[in-house]
Amino acid sequence: MARLSLAFDTGLARSDGPVALLHPPVGFDVAGLSAPLIIQPHVALNAAWHNQGFSCDVALPARRFALAVVCCTRSKQQTADLIAQAAACADIVVVDGQKTDGIDSHYKTLRKLTAVQGTITKAHGRLFWFAGTQLPSLRAVDQNFGEFVTQSGVFSAGAVDPASALLAEAWPEHLAGDVLDLGAGWGYLSAQIVKRNAVTRLDLVEADHFALDCAKRNVSDPRAAFHWADARDWKGAYDAVVMNPPFHTGREGDPDLGRAFITAARRCLRPKGTVYMVANRHLPYETTLEQCFAKVLELPGNGRFKLFQASRPKRK
Repeated sequence: MARLSLAFDTGLARSDGPVALLHPPVGFDVAGLSAPLIIQPHVALNAAWHNQGFSCDVALPARRFALAVVCCTRSKQQTADLIAQAAACADIVVVDGQKTDGIDSHYKTLRKLTAVQGTITKAHGRLFWFAGTQLPSLRAVDQNFGEFVTQSGVFSAGAVDPASALLAEAWPEHLAGDVLDLGAGWGYLSAQIVKRNAVTRLDLVEADHFALDCAKRNVSDPRAAFHWADARDWKGAYDAVVMNPPFHTGREGDPDLGRAFITAARRCLRPKGTVYMVANRHLPYETTLEQCFAKVLELPGNGRFKLFQASRPKRK
């Protein structure tokens, strides 16, 4: 993360004008950046930057910047789109990332499209910069399939996640009342939930602002309400919780993330409420479920995924 400081020391001009920093992880080196606007669509990361005193937004605003710094995401298409957005509105664009995030591929692509002014390789990654220009070939387009639409960078873009599909087949016909889709993604599970007439209310809670925007396009039922929020902190009172919790922070697996979803589901359920959950078969969630619920059933799954129905939340 010191590549940016090194670049300023070896040829990248410092700027006193407006600066945008796109999708930075917490702790990214901002030394040398003058009051950058942080563009971060993930609610927890956005809040972390905001709590450090930075101005934050979820998408790049329509205005001019002297400098834009793009941090590679796990999605090659999303990163390319961010580079194109930055190049269209900034005088100088910096792209930074690890080899594992495909930075070298972006470097090779940009060298064919424009003149790269400098590059730094350090700590298993690369940083390079170029003058802003129009790069329409890098812009991403919506991914439409069946009745759904997604965007590059959201989980399971362009296809229904097989774990979610399995879960949607497992919950009972009598799913009813107030329902919470915890970690709703682009809305596949919610689109199935609103097919049940007995559902009176549906709250979709999702941390990725882009995914939530897709969900708003995929779920038009008036019973649905959309919340950009951290599922781990959500509070409410529901008859059912449906969830396919994530288990990665960055590229690293993190089972504690799923455990936090289970704890949140217990907190949000009414005394007679039930949670329906799917998980990769290797993830160790059984103990947490038994600690949080008086009744835990494992439903028929498959070789890749396991399904749980848990009820009677335990109150501490």
